[in-house]
Amino acid sequence: MSKMKDEKLDFLFQGILSLKNVEECYNFFEDLCTVAELLEMSKRMLAAKMLYENHIYSEIAEVTGLSTATISRVSRCLKYGKDGYTTVLGRILEK
Repeated sequence: MSKMKDEKLDFLFQGILSLKNVEECYNFFEDLCTVAELLEMSKRMLAAKMLYENHIYSEIAEVTGLSTATISRVSRCLKYGKDGYTTVLGRILEK
């Protein structure tokens, strides 16, 4: 069980799960997050995809603009985390 789990996060995640398509995601996340927050999350997701595909840190840093420290954190999540990235990447890359 996650140490972060609480009713507020449950409510947020229920809201996210209610979204039906990419357009609804754009609308919701543009209301919820700043542009910088969205861009940062998208960079981390791209870094996770590239790590999943065995790209090297220097290439990921060049493509995403992320620091190697952030890439390392994403890598640790892929290897030792709760399998969140792996679950999502497995689902979207198999399409």
